[in-house]
Amino acid sequence: MKNTVFRGIATAMITPFTPDGSAVNFEQYGRLIDRQLDAGINALVIAATTGEGPTLTDREHKDVISFAVDRVAGRVPVIAGTGSNDTAYGIQLTKYACDAGVDACLVVTPYYNKATQDGLIRMYTEYADASTKPIIIYNVPSRTGVNVAPDTYAALSKHPNIAATKEANGDIGKIVELAAKAGDNLDIYSGNDDQIVPILSMGGIGCISTMANVIPEMSVAITDKWFSGDIEGACALQKKVLPLIRGLFCEVNPIPVKAACARLGLCDNVLRSPMYPMQPDTYEKLAAAMDELGVEA
Repeated sequence: MKNTVFRGIATAMITPFTPDGSAVNFEQYGRLIDRQLDAGINALVIAATTGEGPTLTDREHKDVISFAVDRVAGRVPVIAGTGSNDTAYGIQLTKYACDAGVDACLVVTPYYNKATQDGLIRMYTEYADASTKPIIIYNVPSRTGVNVAPDTYAALSKHPNIAATKEANGDIGKIVELAAKAGDNLDIYSGNDDQIVPILSMGGIGCISTMANVIPEMSVAITDKWFSGDIEGACALQKKVLPLIRGLFCEVNPIPVKAACARLGLCDNVLRSPMYPMQPDTYEKLAAAMDELGVEA
């Protein structure tokens, strides 16, 4: 497989803010990164959906990427979220991230400015041609209104700098078709925490995970067990963490995961509009799931 960026679990990092939400809290961010590294995480994804990338200023987005690269210091791959609904801006951010020392860039399908399948091929080719690091396609149609078709993946997989996809379309049948048409040339990562094992079973090599912010060791254990041949153990863990996953997605991500991390004392429960803290009833469900699993900082 070309340009494999990581195998296992990459944490889609939250971005902690100061109490008034006006700035990134880099002291907390450093501790969050250290916690992930201490837990044995396989890679980190910076300033993407879970990291509230769309509400970071251009300067903050760049500073967060540079800070993470410096803090990690080569211990695991760092992947920067650099996609945009404005291709020119996304390419500019991708070039910055490459110069800053990231190992790959995660590029979401364009939101609001919806692209055709031909448009996706053209757009991702532009990113891949401009980038000096591997590109990971991010397919999340529930957020963008655009779904990457299997034939489009097959075409994009021929580009030497398009290395992988984070698949969050939720349709296992389509992911099976993707694996059949492009899996020999494209690494597949689950973009949904509740589909890690199903996608591994189709030849996937890991997950870009939200829940790993909360339970990094247990998240890594799922893929570790799978790769070591303990299929039963991996399946058992996938089932065990399902109530927590339900809690982490009972409201729009990253609202619950930010609340969960705040409950563990890892950050302030501060989001940027249009994100707001959880409703009391859903927070209670999340807290109960964390307690049932014995989640600790």
